[in-house]
Amino acid sequence: MAQLRAVETGWMADELRADQSWIHVLSASEIAEIEAAIAHARSRGLTCATLTQGDFPLPTVSALLERVRQALEGRYGLMVMRGFPVERYSVQDLRLMYWGIGLHTGVAVSQSRNGDLLGDVKNFNSDVNSAKGRGYTSKQRLHFHTDSCDVVCLVVLKTAQSGGISMIASSLAIHHEIARTRPDLLKVLYEPYYWSWQEQEASGALPYYPQPIFTSEHGYFSSRYIRTHIESAQRFPEVPRLTSAQIEAMDLIDQLCNEPRFGLSMKFEPGDFQFLNNHVTYHARTEFDDYPEPERRRHLLRMWLSVPNSRPLNASMGTLYTDRSPGAVRGGFPSRVGRYVYETLGWDV
Repeated sequence: MAQLRAVETGWMADELRADQSWIHVLSASEIAEIEAAIAHARSRGLTCATLTQGDFPLPTVSALLERVRQALEGRYGLMVMRGFPVERYSVQDLRLMYWGIGLHTGVAVSQSRNGDLLGDVKNFNSDVNSAKGRGYTSKQRLHFHTDSCDVVCLVVLKTAQSGGISMIASSLAIHHEIARTRPDLLKVLYEPYYWSWQEQEASGALPYYPQPIFTSEHGYFSSRYIRTHIESAQRFPEVPRLTSAQIEAMDLIDQLCNEPRFGLSMKFEPGDFQFLNNHVTYHARTEFDDYPEPERRRHLLRMWLSVPNSRPLNASMGTLYTDRSPGAVRGGFPSRVGRYVYETLGWDV
C-alpha cells in the first residue's frame, strides 16, 4: 500500500446526483458538426479501416473531446455526452461516426483475441460465468467491474425493452471506505489475486496471471476488478485457492458498490455517449430483455481507448498493461488481428 495523492478522493452518488457537470447535452451546432463530418467521410467512400482523424473534421467538437479527456482524469473520472440523433443514421454510418469520435479522443485497443477495436454490445446468448464468458455479448446482469483498458466508451444505438440500466461507482470512494472500516482487508486487496484470461491469452501463454485489485503508483490510484475472471481462474488446479480474506474483501467491494450512497443508476437513451476511466470507476448493468423484433434489440457500440493524459500504473499490472507509463498505448487483449489493424491504419504502437 502507498500514500495516495490528496486529489484522489473519489465521489459519492449524491454528489453526482446534485452536480450535473459530468453530463454534456450536445448543442445543435455540435450535432451539425458531427453530421457534417459523417457526410464528408461518406462522400469520400471511407470506412473505419481507412478513416483518419483528418478525414473526420471536428473543429469545435474536438475541444469538447479534450474536455472529456480532462474530466476522465479529474474529479469524477467520467463524462456523458447526450443527444446525438442516432435514429437518422444506418448502423454503418454510426460505426463510422463513432470511430471518428474515437480518433479524436485516443487510440483504440483490442477488446478480444479477435482484434475487435469497435465492439458490438448485444445479446449473443453468451454466459458471463463460463470459461470464456464476456459480459458485452450477454443479456445477463453484470456486477460492478472494470474493463481491461484505460478508458471504456459506449454509444447507445438502441435500448432494451426492459432492463439494461447502467450503474457506476467510484472505486476510489470504495477504497477509502475500506481503508476506514476494514484496513485488514485493504491490505489483502493490494496483494495478488489470480485471474483467468478467459481464453484471450496470447498463443503459448499461461491461461491465468497474478494481479492485485488495488494498486498505486506515485500516488495515482488504480483498481482493476472483474470478479468472474478471478473466480474463473480457480478452475486451474495449480492456481492458489482463494483465501477467506480474499473472498471477504471482494464481498465487501460488491456490497459497497450496491449501496445507494456509492452506486449511481442511470438510464441510457439512444444517442448517449458514456466515457469511464477504468482506474477510478466501476460499472455494472442490470439484466435486460430485448424486443422480439431483431431491428429493435438493444445495441451499443464500444471502444477501449488509450488516451494521452492517462495515469502511471504500478509494475504489478504489467501482464495486461505492458507499457505502464503515462499516455502509453496499453491495455486490451493480445491479438494478431488487432496488430494488423493498427499497421493498416498507420498507427505507431
